[in-house]
Amino acid sequence: MSFLLKTVTNTLMRSNFRSVLNKNIKCTYLLFDTTFTKNENQKSTNNSLMYGVAIASTWIAYKLFKSGNIVPTVEASTDRRNQYNFIADVVETCSEAVVYIEIKDARRVDFFTGKPMTISNGSGFIIKSDGLIVTNAHVVTNKPQAKVEVRLSNGTVYHGMVEDIDLRSDLATVRIQAKNLPIMKLGDSGLLRPGEFVVAIGSPLSLSNTVTSGVISSTQRGSAELGLRDKNMVYIQTDAAITFGNSGGPLVNLNGEAIGVNSMKVTSGISFAIPINYVKDFLKTVRSNQTSQTENVKRKYMGITMLTLTDQIIYELHQRDQFIPPSITHGVLVWKVIVGSPAHSGGLQPGDIVTDINSEPIKSANDVYAILAKEKSAKLNMTVVRSGKSLNISITPEDVN
Repeated sequence: MSFLLKTVTNTLMRSNFRSVLNKNIKCTYLLFDTTFTKNENQKSTNNSLMYGVAIASTWIAYKLFKSGNIVPTVEASTDRRNQYNFIADVVETCSEAVVYIEIKDARRVDFFTGKPMTISNGSGFIIKSDGLIVTNAHVVTNKPQAKVEVRLSNGTVYHGMVEDIDLRSDLATVRIQAKNLPIMKLGDSGLLRPGEFVVAIGSPLSLSNTVTSGVISSTQRGSAELGLRDKNMVYIQTDAAITFGNSGGPLVNLNGEAIGVNSMKVTSGISFAIPINYVKDFLKTVRSNQTSQTENVKRKYMGITMLTLTDQIIYELHQRDQFIPPSITHGVLVWKVIVGSPAHSGGLQPGDIVTDINSEPIKSANDVYAILAKEKSAKLNMTVVRSGKSLNISITPEDVN
């Protein structure tokens, strides 16, 4: 014990803690045990041990803190925030290349503003710094004499010119007169995997750079499975929210690369995008100031986007509490109606289910296209189911080039 007391006492003396010892303790290095009185011997021993433990604990804590083994709570929280906010990093990387596209009819004037009325809108993204933009064909293919306006992320508005269109793949390019613009990098949709995180950026309801995120549900959802017209395409299915204004905007991976073009939403949690590899093929085949519609062929235009009600789609709609009457086993679901279009004027609404046209049953979207191609009469008499009730609606399609 005397050796332990010597060690503690020496430590206390070197650390300038002599003042805390009892003034009556008389210690020397040579005669340590013989100088204590009998009454104070036990006291000093206990006090010295307590002081030694306190000093040792303080010294160990100081060394741990100095070595970085004890990290402040605030710093740890900041590290976690930076670690998990990867979506914010993606948005910072590519959001400046996303644009808002507005289609206006110069023949129709808004009563309150006196400006041309907006008949369609969507999104797009810049792929070349000289002003080349990729978007959906259905965003810019509208009525004759339409005016295209493009608004950048910084608020600058340009007049846009539609250069190339491919209706089958639903892709188009728009040109604005600008230079040194931020561009979106194009990824490889062939490398995508189900479950991969993605970010959808666009301008729904004219709200620029609105961001939603989710995962890829399927990388090879065939157009035949969805009942779309072109059965040679596949689509990316995601649960990232894609609304009408998001159409044409990019679906981005965590590297900030566009891996798809937002195209359509069926219902909450079920949206589709065109794989970016289709865009690459489209860009290789287009030529300046020419469109893929060079032939002077008249087409019937209704102004709707529709989806074939397959068994799988009906099941998924039931699972998401969408009201579909049990009697509905076929038809097409109208999920978008362009304002000012013949369908809009005739009273067709998003969510309507078209079951018959001119007394012919409609089992797929191809049936609708076939009737449009062969029908000589001006009107299309449709049987439509809306909120469980059957309605009769007449639409007069327009002839467009």
